[in-house]
Parts: sequence; C-alpha cells; structure tokens
Amino acid sequence: MITIPYLTALSTYFSYALLFAFGQFRDFFRKIADWWGKDNSLQGYAPICLGFEDFYIRRLYMRIQDCFGRPIASAPDAWFDVVERVSNDYNKTLKRTENINRCLNLGSYNYLGFAAADEYCTPRAIETLKKFSPSTCSARVDGGTTTMHNDLEECVANFVGKPASIVFGMGYVTNSAILPVLIGKGGLIISDSLNHNSIVNGARGSGATVRVFQHNTPSHLEKVLREQIADGQPRTHRPWKKIIVVVEGIYSMEGELCELPEIVSICKKYKAYVYLDEAHSIGAVGKTGKGVCELLGVDTADVDVMMGTFTKSFGSSGGYIAGSKELIRYLKHNCPAHLYATSISPPAAQQIISSIKVILGEDGTSRGAQKLARIRENSNFFRSELQKMGFEVLGDNDSPVMPIMLYNPAKIPAFSRECLKQNVAVVTVAFPATPLLLARARICISASHTREDLTKGLEVISNVADLVGIKYFPAEPKKELENGRTKLE
Repeated sequence: MITIPYLTALSTYFSYALLFAFGQFRDFFRKIADWWGKDNSLQGYAPICLGFEDFYIRRLYMRIQDCFGRPIASAPDAWFDVVERVSNDYNKTLKRTENINRCLNLGSYNYLGFAAADEYCTPRAIETLKKFSPSTCSARVDGGTTTMHNDLEECVANFVGKPASIVFGMGYVTNSAILPVLIGKGGLIISDSLNHNSIVNGARGSGATVRVFQHNTPSHLEKVLREQIADGQPRTHRPWKKIIVVVEGIYSMEGELCELPEIVSICKKYKAYVYLDEAHSIGAVGKTGKGVCELLGVDTADVDVMMGTFTKSFGSSGGYIAGSKELIRYLKHNCPAHLYATSISPPAAQQIISSIKVILGEDGTSRGAQKLARIRENSNFFRSELQKMGFEVLGDNDSPVMPIMLYNPAKIPAFSRECLKQNVAVVTVAFPATPLLLARARICISASHTREDLTKGLEVISNVADLVGIKYFPAEPKKELENGRTKLE
C-alpha cells in the first residue's frame, strides 16, 4: 500500500484540477469557434472520438509526449543512442533531427544483457536467419512450424520445470488470448488488483466472472475465495465450473515479488488453479534464473499454468505457456494465437534457445551464472542507494524493477527531460498505466551495467531529484572510510 505524503497528495490534486479547469475552458472556446465557423468536415458522420474521451491525451499527454516513445538508433544495451526530436507546435508533432545522444539506458527490460551483441547468441541467430529467413509467413498449424519451434518448446519446458510448453509470437497476446481459452461463462477469475493490462483484457474477453483481491495480499485472496465459493455463480448460485487465480511473479509497475508460497497454499486449500505470469521474473531471479518459483522455494508442480515472455531476460520476442501435456495439447487445438497468428520468428527462437543455454552454462562457460549474480548485485545496490538518498522506491530486493515515485504531473516531464539532458534515459509512467495520483519513473537494471554506469546514473538522478523535488524522505548520513573502518559523518 502506497502512502502519499499529505502535501504531495494535495499539490497533485490541485495540479490535475488546474489542468482540468484550463482544459475545459479552452475546449469551450474551441466549440464556439467551430460552431461559428460551421465546420462541416464530418459531413453527417458521428465523430469517432468525442472531445471529452480524448481530453487527457490532448491536455496532458500531448504536451509531454516528447518524454515517451523516444526513438533509439542502436541496440538497447547498457548505453544506447537516443535520437533527438524537436517540435515547433507545442508537441503536437515531433520531428527527428540528425543529432544522436549517447545515453545511459535505465529503461529497457534487457535484464541479462542479451539484447545486445552476444558472443554465443548472436552468431547462432544470424545463421538461423540465413537458413530460415526472418519470418515463417504462416501460422503454426499451416506452414509455420519449423524445427526451431519444436526445439524451443522443449527447451522452455525443461527450463521452467514443466512437462510441455507452447510459444507465441507476442508476449501481450499470450495472456490476452490464452485466458479466454482456459475459462468462460460459469467460471471465476480472481485477479490481483495490479495485474498487467494483458491479463485484465484476457479476463474481460473470457466471459467468466472476474473478482479482484487486494494487491499481493493472500489473506484477502482467501476471503474472496471463501465468499465466492459460498455464493456460487450470479443469480443461479450454482457451483463455479472452474476457478483460476491469476498473479504475477514480479509486478511490472511495482517491482514487488509475488507472495507465491502463501497464494499457492490457499489455492490448494480451495481447489483453485494458479496462473502465474513471469514476464519480468523468468530468467532474472532465482539461483539459476528459473524465476520466482526457484527464488521462493515453490514446486512448479503446484503452479498449474506458467506464463512468461521472451522480451526481457532473453533479449528476444514472444511468450510462452508451460503446463501439463494435456493443457498444452488443448491449447494447440483451441488457442487462436496458435491457430491464426504468424509463428514466432526463427531467429528470435534461436536467440531464446541460445540465451537459455548460456544461463544454464551449457555454452561451456560460467557467463550465465555471472550474469545472474551481477543482475542481483546491481539491483540491490541501486535500490539501496536510492533509498539512502531519500527517494520513495517501490519493490523488493533482487527485483530489477524499481519505481521511483513522482506523483505530481508537472514532475513527470521535468524529471524525464532533465535526466535526458545529462545523458541518462529513464522511463516515466503515468495514467492510465498507473492510477492518476501515482505517476512514477520506472528504473530497470541490467547485468550489462557496470558499477561505474550505476554510479553515474545515481549521481544524475540525485541531482535532478534535488531540482524537481522528489526526495520525500530524509537522506541517510553518508559514510566514509577512515583507517579501514566505516564511520558516520
């Protein structure tokens, strides 16, 4: 639960109220101008988008859209090239210039550093590109299944500790297309309140009844389960045909680890299925990178559906579902993302297989273990230093995702632009990805970052924070070494 400082909450409410008031004032005069000019451009058609529907986009997002969608001109490594953009019409349009800035990358999901050129993965991906081409140009059930896809599904199943798996070309679709296949009318989905939008849309599209439990709170999950089982289906009160509890391994906007052992125990008690989204945790946490089950000591046999993506730790694209052989066979015959969508690119599949081999040490080196140790050390170091400086940082230790709370809408562009001026690229996140009052900067740490990179990032973030005022707690006294001992100033 995030507790917003009173004055911060007050100023944030005031800022949005001011924005709303001036926006409505300007829209009023624009309507008068349109009426006076008798604009008939629609010629009898109803407007696709009404004025109030895109009010937030026009009055807030458009004014700060230079902070989002910045084009890059290199691989998303520890440092990357950011293309400069300018606007002459108050950000309504942005034009690229010839200037390119080399920036420290604190925003990409490149957790293990595989997104850049790798001595083991890259040559194999290139060879696969030459052999299979960039695309199969077909769905899996037609001509889109290559030997690479079969090898990948076997590799993923073995890696996560499940009998079988199925892979898809897009991570978002893995959730949104799978849930409607797993459950429908007469079923119950109980979802964490902060689950990803792909889970939300998948649950809505399933036709099942959806209930939400308080974020990462097993006690409330048990309460919801008990009440829903006692009440049964709406109107008929018949028993639910199926109950699925959906959680994430690491919550992408919070950086928190799932309370998985407690949740699994409760689901066992009430005979509910567990659906685990490991988009941000697979490959990034655990002694051998096998995710939160390994990290928290949960038997993968107790998780019925294991979902994950290849777009983070593996430096590729797509997603997977791992489970029993019966489950995977059912999905291959019923899931539209498998039946109708173009299969995952063969070079992308090879990149995933190769990165998993590196993680497991099957490349003949210890680079995988070193990467896992480095991402853990880098994440914990960066998080502890931010907390010492007085930032409100969300999330848990070992998580490479660490949101820094900004709150006030004016601080979103200020923080992003000032960091960019000092060659540090950060991602700022606001409504609708987060609640209106809980805007934040989401820092993502990589194993490819050196200690010098992280120190540089911390220095810039600290200086910018002093400028825009986002240190909400007193900083801890600095430490120095004297005669081999650490002392407080």
